[in-house]
Amino acid sequence: MRIIDAVGRENIATVYVAQVGEGKLVEFAESCQPSIPRDKKWVLIISVLSGCPVRCLMCDAGDSFKGALSREEIFAQIDYLVRKRFPDGDVAVEKFKIQFARMGEPALNPAVIDVLEEMQDRYRVPGFLPSISTVAPVGTDAFFERLVDVKRRLYSRGRFQLQFSIHTTDQALRDRIIPIRKWDFPRIARYVDRFYQSGDQKVSLNFALARGMPVDSHALLKHFSPEKFLVKITPINPTHRAQENNLCSYVDADAEHRDYQCVDDLRAAGYRVILNIGEVEENRIGSNCGQYVMRHLRSPVPVGENEQRGYEYWRARP
Repeated sequence: MRIIDAVGRENIATVYVAQVGEGKLVEFAESCQPSIPRDKKWVLIISVLSGCPVRCLMCDAGDSFKGALSREEIFAQIDYLVRKRFPDGDVAVEKFKIQFARMGEPALNPAVIDVLEEMQDRYRVPGFLPSISTVAPVGTDAFFERLVDVKRRLYSRGRFQLQFSIHTTDQALRDRIIPIRKWDFPRIARYVDRFYQSGDQKVSLNFALARGMPVDSHALLKHFSPEKFLVKITPINPTHRAQENNLCSYVDADAEHRDYQCVDDLRAAGYRVILNIGEVEENRIGSNCGQYVMRHLRSPVPVGENEQRGYEYWRARP
């Protein structure tokens, strides 16, 4: 792996662009919260594909797809970041989270499971918390079967985060936002009935919520028990794809303490709801979900005020 470029702020996030294999570009990132020391919480965001074939309407990583990364190409990203800060591989961090979510739908790459199998043998990571976020494509049953197995053997009792990105309860709109064949709500619920065990973290239902995209608590309750599921609401991050598809965020990233009716409704239905705003500065760096800095650099047109600042941030770098 060859690092091509990197940009960011040490106390918030850094995005790395690298070349792996023959002409494949990947991005990966590390982040921390300014109020939390790195030895308390450190997050890596790793690519599992070069590009992504799913092409969700708010994600810039879907411009091109050059295939799945190998186990070693995924580990190369992790190893670069780990050895940079912990040369001996002893990651002395209370909560060391790896999100397999920078570029690519993880269920399309069986090597993700290989990495989960080997991770704790490769490094000393007592605080390791893997996180898989998926749209659950049809035809990936083998991946999910292996995921059940590896979670039970290696990551039970709250040491694993699983998230299904569904974005709306309106099925026609869901099909538009995530334009591939994917599990329906009953199929997700049946899987989680097998995946979830006592002591596990609740499975997240993620909504990167655009205006006009409904979240109906009654529709969720038909399939998803609040005993096993929580709901995470995130902004639509400023991406070129979101602008091209006229997606405006329901959540104001600059107003974390605003009241949102859908959040109130979901809590009244018994769900734990996480309003996951994050650091606004990460939008300028380009490290948030859906932001793909190579697309950003290639585009002559910024996508809004925050994106303009990010565009200038990248263009002005040494």
